[in-house]
Amino acid sequence: MTDAAFAYPDRRDTASLKWDKYRGRDIIPLWVADMDFAAPPAVLAAISARLQHGVLGYSHAPESLTRAVQDYAHVHYDWDIDASWIVWLPGLVQGLNLACRAAGEPGDAVLTATPVYPPFLQAPGLAGRELQSVALIDEGSQWGWDFAALESAITPRTRLLLLCHPHNPVGRAWSRSELDTLLGIAKRHDLLVCSDEIHCDLLLDEGLRHTPFARLDAAFARNTITLLAPSKTWNIPGLGCALAVIPDPALRARFRREMAGLVPAVNVLGYAGAEAAYRDTGDWHAGLLAVLRTNRALLAEAFAGSRLKLTVPQATYLAWIDARSVDATNPLPKFEALGIGLSDGRDFGMPGFVRLNFGCATELLQEALRRLQPLL
Repeated sequence: MTDAAFAYPDRRDTASLKWDKYRGRDIIPLWVADMDFAAPPAVLAAISARLQHGVLGYSHAPESLTRAVQDYAHVHYDWDIDASWIVWLPGLVQGLNLACRAAGEPGDAVLTATPVYPPFLQAPGLAGRELQSVALIDEGSQWGWDFAALESAITPRTRLLLLCHPHNPVGRAWSRSELDTLLGIAKRHDLLVCSDEIHCDLLLDEGLRHTPFARLDAAFARNTITLLAPSKTWNIPGLGCALAVIPDPALRARFRREMAGLVPAVNVLGYAGAEAAYRDTGDWHAGLLAVLRTNRALLAEAFAGSRLKLTVPQATYLAWIDARSVDATNPLPKFEALGIGLSDGRDFGMPGFVRLNFGCATELLQEALRRLQPLL
């Protein structure tokens, strides 16, 4: 499947969060993690078929969807998930917040590493937990962990490590060695680990294969919450369907108690779309990766030798840019003035940086790069 096989519908005037942010302004929106590609034909067909039934009543996850997730995880991650471990959610952000509430008690602490997806920084406080954060290290061509600083930040009240795997926004697909080191730290300090693996099927470097954190150690898996969703890979975030995989019955029961009366069920179309995504042939996904690799290469070429430092991502469709040479604290307005709308690094815990979403038509990205020339 080639770029030409993808559909790029006009998203203006469709109540799109991404495109309405700059409505009425000549600014290309490359900010929120929402691709501009139409969803896979199999997903659209499944939703259409569900609509033809005509009744949109209360629903629960069909057994066929659970099997689809199990089959997909076995084939793609060599991970065998028991059906009882799965808790369905209307979104991954709810999962992050629930994990913070299910770990320890109010006043305890949650640890993570910055820069990171903004809800990681917001969820602990919303749960009455203290946020502890340690900065990742810019190692030149990629970002890595400061393991000594991470372990030093742990206190007797630290209960949970929030892990982004692969990482948003720096685009790292963590190596087995790095994951094993994190596992060792978690074991020594008796931490729960909530691993956000929502981007795990968007591996751009050839030869990479995703290893779920929960699969590293069968005994430690009881201390893990793995968050997954079809939303990013198959571009269906608006359907609102995600899942938490929680092997330990007591932890899973507490997670469910925190949901009670507050977290709504997934809607019928979300379930239908998710099952079609996990059961798709893989052709659309392969074509998507080809487009994203093309776009990533264009970015790398455009930023080579620039005063803006681009971290070329191993995974995701998000590029992290050091723009401190433009403005040390808030460079975003400089990009908007050129007609490019990006995400503000301050929201990720790192002022002076911006994040660019290259999950769009190659021609649109080329126009954005043309506009960007004065800053390169």
